[in-house]
Amino acid sequence: MITPGRQVTEEACQDCLVGSGNERLRQDFPALRQKVHGKPLVYLDNAATSQKPQVVIDTIARYYLSENSNVHRGVHFLSDLATQAYEGARIRVRQFLNATHDREIIFTRGTTDSINLVAHSFGRSRLRAGDEILISAMEHHSNIVPWQMVCEEKGARLRVIPINDAGELILEEYERLLSDRTKLVSVVYVSNALGTINPVRQIIALAHRRGIPVLLDGAQAAPHLRVDVQELDCDFYAFSGHKLFGPTGTGILYGRADLLETMPPYQGGGDMISAVTFEKTIYNSLPYKFEAGTPHIAGAIGLGAAIDYVQRIGLDRIAAYEHDLLAYGTGLLSAIPGLRIIGTAREKAGVLSFVLEGIHAHDVGTILDHEGVAIRAGHHCAMPVMKRFGVPATARASLAFYNTREDLEALAKGLHKVNEVFA
Repeated sequence: MITPGRQVTEEACQDCLVGSGNERLRQDFPALRQKVHGKPLVYLDNAATSQKPQVVIDTIARYYLSENSNVHRGVHFLSDLATQAYEGARIRVRQFLNATHDREIIFTRGTTDSINLVAHSFGRSRLRAGDEILISAMEHHSNIVPWQMVCEEKGARLRVIPINDAGELILEEYERLLSDRTKLVSVVYVSNALGTINPVRQIIALAHRRGIPVLLDGAQAAPHLRVDVQELDCDFYAFSGHKLFGPTGTGILYGRADLLETMPPYQGGGDMISAVTFEKTIYNSLPYKFEAGTPHIAGAIGLGAAIDYVQRIGLDRIAAYEHDLLAYGTGLLSAIPGLRIIGTAREKAGVLSFVLEGIHAHDVGTILDHEGVAIRAGHHCAMPVMKRFGVPATARASLAFYNTREDLEALAKGLHKVNEVFA
C-alpha cells in the first residue's frame, strides 16, 4: 500500500525555509535521511541532479500500480486515466512557465534533447552557408555540440560571446556580434559551472530588435528562479525534470506556437502523425508533431507532481533562501587557505565552484565523500569554461532549498581536512 507523500500547504510554508520549517521540508526527501560512510549525508550536488520528494516517488509508483497504460491511442478506462494524467502534467508545465498555450509545451527527455530538437528542426531548416548561431563562452556542452553539428552540415558559423574574469557576459561584445547573419541566439540562463545569472531580458531584447529568435537553456534556472516565458519574451525555453526534483529522463521544450508550426518534425513514428500512406505522411498538430513514440508517461506525471510541490513552497521564497545560503557559503569558503572561487558574478545562483591550490578537484571530492559530503568534481560538461579560467577542473557545491547552513559548515570542515591531508 502506498502512503501518499505529505502535501506542503501555504500555511506550512510561511516559515518552511528557515529553522524547524526547513527541517520539515527535508523530511519529504527520503534520500537525505541516509548515512554515507557512517556519516549523515550532506547532499551538495543539486546542479547535477536533485533529490526527489516522497510525493513524486508516490505519484510515479501509483501510475505503475493502478494507471499503467499507453496514452492517446486507447479507448479503455486505464488509457483514459493515463492520458488525463499525462495531459494534466502538460497543463501544469504550461502554468509553471506561464506559456500561452498547452500546445507550446513539448515533452522531451531533458534539456539536451530539447536543444537538439531546436538545433535539428529549426536549425537545419533555416540555416544557410554563411549564417551564424550565437552562444556564450559559459555554455554547457549540450548548448555547444548540437550547434556545431548543424553549422558544420550547413556551412554556418558558431560565434561566442566572451565573459570577463568574474564569469559575466560582456554585453558590449554581444551587441557587436549581433548581425544580419545571426539566425538564432542560444544562451544559458544560469551557468551550471559558475552560477552566473545572465541578464536574459536584455539579451532577448537586443536580439529581437534585429528580429533574431532566442533560446534559453533554463536547466539551472527552473529549480531556483520564477520563470515567466511571456515576461521574458523568449522564443524557446528548455529545462530538465531531474533538476527540478522530478524524474530523470524527462524534460520540456517551450516554443512559441508560430515558430513550432513552421518547424519540421524532429523524429518520425507513432503519435506524431495524422495519416500515413506509402506515398505521403500528414503530420499531427502541436504539440504531438514533436512527440514521436510512446513517451515517458510516468516521468511526465511525476514531473507534474514535482512542479506542484515546488509551487506550493514558492520559487520567490526559494530564491531568497538560497541567496542567503550562497552568501553564507561564500563567506565560509573564502576563509579557507588556498581556496579560490571560480565564478564571482554579481548576480549568482547557488553554485560554489572552487579550486584548492595544489590539489586536484577529484581528490577534493573523494575526501569530502568520506566525510559524507557529496559534491561534483570535474569540468561539469563545460570544458571551454575551464579553459577560460585556466584550470583543468573545479570542485562544485550546488545548493537546493533543502540545504542548510549546517550543510555548508560540514563542507567547510571537510575542506579544512583536505588541506590537512595534503599539508
